[in-house]
Amino acid sequence: MKLYLLCPTCGSDDIKKNGTTRRGKQNYRCRDCGRQFVEDPQWKRIEPDRTALIDRLLLEKIPLAGIARVMEVSEDWLQRYVNEYYEQVPQQTQVESKPKGSHQVQMDELWSFVDHKGNKQWVWLALDVVTREIIGCFIGDRSKESAQGLWESLPAVYRQCGVVYTDDWEAYKSVLPSKRHRVVGKETGLTSYIERFNNTLRQRVSRLVRKTLSFSKSIENHKAAIWNFIHHYNEQLHVTG
Repeated sequence: MKLYLLCPTCGSDDIKKNGTTRRGKQNYRCRDCGRQFVEDPQWKRIEPDRTALIDRLLLEKIPLAGIARVMEVSEDWLQRYVNEYYEQVPQQTQVESKPKGSHQVQMDELWSFVDHKGNKQWVWLALDVVTREIIGCFIGDRSKESAQGLWESLPAVYRQCGVVYTDDWEAYKSVLPSKRHRVVGKETGLTSYIERFNNTLRQRVSRLVRKTLSFSKSIENHKAAIWNFIHHYNEQLHVTG
């Protein structure tokens, strides 16, 4: 009796039985392309439009467990997908080139942690006052070396020409060029844009929400999640600008 099944890969109806799976379900094999499959599989292939939606959900304040529930996928599958996705996220700024001239930069740092609150990871950020782009980021401790990492993450034109506004944290003073470094208080409003972005990060990236249960367990994914949002944020500036 001919089987009324179609191969999920090539669409052929030249199908034969091919034993059973380890769960006891009937296995089939396509004679044309060799694909093996079962009828009505428990786990189905995630279509590209669904993975695109997952990509967008990763930019919202939703923990992975919540995304798995909404998308009706297993948490194990989602974690593997996220690991592969985050491996492809560039960890350097991607902003439009700027001409040499006067550029104003605001810098600030944001506390976070990985795995437990004893493993503090500070997110150091730099913002272009005119374009509002995030032009630099470094994630590490709160030392001079991390401040140096932030400085080196800036495109060359900002390191050559930028006037930088920061708070009174000592690490900045030991790294930034003294002639172009301005130490200011919050009351001046001269670091208000970067402080506002810090709030945006806490509102949009679930692992940065205060008292969150959606914290990072690996430093690699922690960094990639933050960089992923930074790239999205800068892209949206260009769309709406």
